[in-house]
Amino acid sequence: MSDKVIGATPPGASASPAGTMTGTAQPLSRGYVTYALWMLLIVYTLNFLDRQIINILAAPIREEFDLSGLQMGLLGGLAFAFIYTVLGIPIARYADRLTSNRVGIIAIALAVWSGFTALCGLAQNYWQLLAARIGVGVGEAGCTPPAHSLISDKVPPEKRASALAFYSMGVPIGTFIAFVAGGAVAQEFGWRMAFLMVGLPGVLLAIIFWMTIKEPRKLGLVAPPAADAPKVSFGQALKELAGIRAYWYACAAAAVIAFLGYGQNLFLGNFYEGAHGMTLAERGLWLGIVIGLGGAFGTWLGGVIADRAAQKDTRAYFSVPAIAMVASIPFFVGAMLVEERWASLALLVIPTLLNSLWYGPVYAAVQSVVVPRLRATAVAIMLFIINMIGLGFGPLALGGLWDFLAKSMGMGEVEGLRWAILLSSSLGLLAVALFWIGRGTIREDLERARTAV
Repeated sequence: MSDKVIGATPPGASASPAGTMTGTAQPLSRGYVTYALWMLLIVYTLNFLDRQIINILAAPIREEFDLSGLQMGLLGGLAFAFIYTVLGIPIARYADRLTSNRVGIIAIALAVWSGFTALCGLAQNYWQLLAARIGVGVGEAGCTPPAHSLISDKVPPEKRASALAFYSMGVPIGTFIAFVAGGAVAQEFGWRMAFLMVGLPGVLLAIIFWMTIKEPRKLGLVAPPAADAPKVSFGQALKELAGIRAYWYACAAAAVIAFLGYGQNLFLGNFYEGAHGMTLAERGLWLGIVIGLGGAFGTWLGGVIADRAAQKDTRAYFSVPAIAMVASIPFFVGAMLVEERWASLALLVIPTLLNSLWYGPVYAAVQSVVVPRLRATAVAIMLFIINMIGLGFGPLALGGLWDFLAKSMGMGEVEGLRWAILLSSSLGLLAVALFWIGRGTIREDLERARTAV
């Protein structure tokens, strides 16, 4: 992670075409920028904590409400993803305006999704819980696009993968806390209390974030739009993005990874309960360690490797995750087939780490191949694709495949789920192919973005 300050142009300098500083603005201190990046990490950690806690709570929820695998897939995926992805684009379009306050957007979003997470704990039936999950999606739509835009204003392009990887560590860290705390609290006090305990602190953090984080645009650290600058409509933004081939390869590959990740993570708790006899608290602790800590280290490592490798060859933004995914295959297959629980968990650490390397490189590539005025919009469209395909249909598809193999094919609950996970994993080869094809386009797209005015 870079320690360079926002608006590092010397005082009195004029703004670049991208717009980084006005004539009288003073840069923020390194310490304050570091604080801001840590706060964004904490916010994103809560984002995924509140989103992913349902994974470890899936078993007791399914048992209490007598739900099918397909219904759980809807609850853990599509219900959240649809509203999340639809709202994300207009929020990002607003965040891309140089007159908007990205800090305020994030703070309000945090308060909304945290409140609805707490309301999940008050649900008395499936439909109430479904409605509350939709509310969580409403709030979380306002987090990542403006956050990526803020981060890209803070660090130079050659450090962007590390900075965005640092922010993206919120995914595995949030998942870790969701599994460990959610499992322990649910076993002791019930799944409703778990929702309440992870939701309410976010409301307080939203207030702190709004009061202590500064918007660079309000401080004159980002140049205001020129009086004659044309406004870019959504249609024009799409037209401009349409010509950036590397962007679309990144979106497609990330969507495939999300399809697998969201689907498998929702049902891993059920798998380790049935195949290895682990209690709810045990599943929460050990899956939290494997997915959370392994994923956090992989996310950080991917950003560091990509930043260093890209200095020699910018194609590393795509080749690093492609190679890592291929290397992960035998370890994941072994984790699903081995009969001893500790051997299974140990093997699972490796593919979790390797399959997390993509966050920093891919998001850095996206922020680098598009012009600054479209950064939040590009991320929102990417998240629309990732979450609609991944979060929306990953759990739904895997849940439906589980039902089919377990019941229609007569495999039983445990073997049906084991083979549903294994069969779905073959889609990872599609992500590898998309990354590798994208390598051939990224240099040209990066050069186009650098020369754009």
